[in-house]
Amino acid sequence: MTTTTGTPGNTGASGTAGTYAPRPGAAPLGRMIAAQAVLETKMLLRNGEQLLLTVIIPTLLLVLFSTVDIVDTAGEAVDFLAPGILALAVMSTAFTGQAIATGFERRYGVLKRLAASPLPRWALMTAKSASVLVTEVLQIVLLTVIAFALGWSPHGNPAAVLLLLVLGTAAFSGLGLLMAGTLKAEATLAAANLVFLLLLVGGGVIVPLDRFPDAAQDVLGLLPISALSDGLRDVLQHGAAMPWGDLGILAGWAVVGLAAAGKFFRWE
Repeated sequence: MTTTTGTPGNTGASGTAGTYAPRPGAAPLGRMIAAQAVLETKMLLRNGEQLLLTVIIPTLLLVLFSTVDIVDTAGEAVDFLAPGILALAVMSTAFTGQAIATGFERRYGVLKRLAASPLPRWALMTAKSASVLVTEVLQIVLLTVIAFALGWSPHGNPAAVLLLLVLGTAAFSGLGLLMAGTLKAEATLAAANLVFLLLLVGGGVIVPLDRFPDAAQDVLGLLPISALSDGLRDVLQHGAAMPWGDLGILAGWAVVGLAAAGKFFRWE
């Protein structure tokens, strides 16, 4: 006796296997990346520590230092602070938040399991980058609204601002993934928060770089947070067309960081 398989109506008289509908298999790559990006964004926004870093701290700093005369900014405080706080928001999401979240995903074996799924590793990193961009858009909209309420009057070329933010995101993402993929989760947590605090103080976000000694200014000016905050300030406060020097520094950090992360990132 011949045994046949298949869905009703699809079994041939010769006993060959029928066609299953729907066919089992992986979803299209674009759909998988989009679904993973949505999941990454939800996880990021539901994490209390990440919200503290990405939303609450930048907002409090913007409001506090714009309304209380603590730092001499040689003009309207909000005009100086708003670009720096936008740079801080990018760093908090692309570097600090991503490094901590990815580090613990690696520790708990989440990345190892995802790497065994139909989603390629590069597509997983693409989804993570997309979630970072979505979160940054929400941050920038919120901080911009608050800055306008505080009397901010931005100037300059929007294309230059967009290019600075994109390169800044790439630079900090590369450094964050490098840290998360090479250090233990606890070490990543400590190091990422420490770097966040150090760059907050010495990266020109709140305290102008010209308040530091000349020798320190030369070094601090090469940091990605300094390049991003100064570039945004040149455009939004002073109306500069295209801050090529700051863009070059960010591009250099982006290339080095992403290349190093791709080479040294360990999934287990």
